[in-house]
This record gives sequence, structure tokens and C-alpha cells, in this order.
Amino acid sequence: MEATERVALVNARGIEVEFIPLGGTITSIRLPDRHGQFVDVVPGFDTVDEYRSDRRFFGALIGRYANRIAGGRFVLDGVTYTLPRNDGPNHLHGGPDGFHTRVWHVAPFKSANATGAVLCCRSPDGDSGYPGTLVTRVTYTLDDDDTFRVDYSAVTDAPTVVNLTQHTYFNLGGHDRGSVLDHELTVHATYFLPVDRTSIPTGALRGVIGTPFDFTTPKRVGADIGAEDEQLATVGGGYDHTFQINRGGATGLLPAARLFEPVSGRFVEIATTEPGIQVYSGNTIAEGGPGKGGHRYEKYAAIALETQHFPDSPNQPHFPSTVLRPGAEFRSATVYRFGVSGGWDRHRGDAEKRREARRMTEET
Repeated sequence: MEATERVALVNARGIEVEFIPLGGTITSIRLPDRHGQFVDVVPGFDTVDEYRSDRRFFGALIGRYANRIAGGRFVLDGVTYTLPRNDGPNHLHGGPDGFHTRVWHVAPFKSANATGAVLCCRSPDGDSGYPGTLVTRVTYTLDDDDTFRVDYSAVTDAPTVVNLTQHTYFNLGGHDRGSVLDHELTVHATYFLPVDRTSIPTGALRGVIGTPFDFTTPKRVGADIGAEDEQLATVGGGYDHTFQINRGGATGLLPAARLFEPVSGRFVEIATTEPGIQVYSGNTIAEGGPGKGGHRYEKYAAIALETQHFPDSPNQPHFPSTVLRPGAEFRSATVYRFGVSGGWDRHRGDAEKRREARRMTEET
């Protein structure tokens, strides 16, 4: 499959997730509001060439290591590995040639109640400085219960580190509908990771209760974003922090976050097997060219909710380990459940008619 070919996953209710093989990049997600009106809720570009030059990671699969590694270096089994520094003094999102730049092999599939695709990528030993040949498989599945699931797996032939995520941003009012400051956010976390001025975790965990980082109950994204808080100032006047998901020792999928847009009624609920979720409020999203339809995304135009292990874990051994060894398999899953607060179910029949019309068109 060519890098430029677009793959559309559509469920029985008309929800659509579209992606391209380049970076496994999600280029659009079309969701209805409470009146059944569908809009695209993720920022991005009109052409694949624009995604090639993107530095905001719109919609991309991120690896080998999501988030930052301090100083672009880590030590594993007594050997020091050096990585490209593409974020000031640090390594970010696998470097400038990370998984977001690769053309993934794509194998679409369909079942009775779902449609999806398996994406594969082989990263050779020494790729961007990482040890071991890493073979990664990511499965996108959109089912008729309005759930979009991302399953990750990876194997290696030498000890290495792995941290994978999906970097889609959301504006549930529509990708071109202004800021997300009035979206309501819930994060199932009572601790977050404070960072230094280069956005590397200090190593501490800090409680969120009573602070601008308290999203334990629904709160406007912009409610405290302008507060006089040294952590907000550190990352440029917004959120770009990892929250430790409340797991209580449990394994498997657990709730991580919920994002709700009150005007349209759209929401997305996120559950994951990962220990953390990075909340990035689009503080620097304006630093780039225009997006879809020539629209310019301003500061806070969208929010990214990236499930992952902690930043800089290879250099902070008290964090959950990101080491992968031969004979073991990295496995992770994140589920996005889309919905509308009130009113959409009465439009279900229309959505199913659209799906049937699309199927008939494809067959002819």
C-alpha cells in the first residue's frame, strides 16, 4: 500500500476513522453531534506531503520512544546509547526519523461487527541509535459500538527500550472550531509528574488535589490554565505533563480520561493498559503552517491525550520499566469510546443507511 493511500474505517453508525500508511497517521475522525451532524474532530492536513514535513506529530504513531529522553542518551546493561536531540537538549518521540516518518505496511480486515487494519513496521538495529531490531505491530479496530481500539505489540532481538503511543489531537467541536479551553476534561489520576524547564520529569510524583492539575472531576481545560503555577509556566503556559493513572495495583484496561464538548455534546472516553497519560493542551500548535482547508490552528486549538509509559524512564529506574528483552513481547492497548450526550440515537437509522449506501457504492 502506498504512503499516500487513505484507508477509511467506517462503522454501522457512520463514524469514520481515516488514516494513511505514512506514520500510521490518523488524518480524520468524523463524529456526529447531538443532532446527528458529522464533523471532522482532529486537526491535520489536506496532503500527504504536508504530513511528511509536520513537526506537531498530528495523528501519528510514535516510537521507538514516545515523549522525551533526557540528553538524548541512556544506559542499558552497562552500555551507553546516544540518540538524536530534536527537542532542545533532549530526544523527543523517537527523533526526527521516528515511527511517524515510516511507511507502515497495512493489511485491512473486516468482521461482522468491526472494520480495521494491522500496521507493521521493522526498525533495524541501530536505528536512530536504539539497540536491537524491533518489529512493531499496531492494530486499529473500529467497531459498531462506537469504540476505536489501538493494540500495540513489539518484539526485539536484543535488549532495548520501547514506549509507543498514538498522537491524535482532538477538538470535539470540529478541527477548525477555535480552542478547546471550554472542553470539559476528566483525568483519572491523583498524581502527575512535574518537569524541569526542558520538560524532563524531575523524578517526583506530585498530588493534583487542589492544584491547577486537578481533573479528578470534570473541569474546563482552560479553567486554571492561566494560573500562577510554576509547572504551567515551565512548559509555556499550558499542560504538557504525564499523569499517573489510578490503577490501585490492577492490570488490564482502566479508565484514563474523558473529554466532553458541551455545545455539540460529543465526548470521547479513553481506557488503557498504560501507567500514564500525557495531557498536552496544544501550547505550541500554532507553530507551523496552515492545516486542512488552509485553516490556521491557534494556541489551544486541540488537545492531545497520549497514553504511554513515563518520559525518561530509561534514566529513572524508579519509573515503570520500558526495557524489552529478546523472548518477551511488548503489549499495550488503548480504547477510545465515542459518544454524544443526548439526542443522537434517534439518528442511528440514518447513519446505518449511509453505511449501506457506501457499501453498495464500493461493490459497484
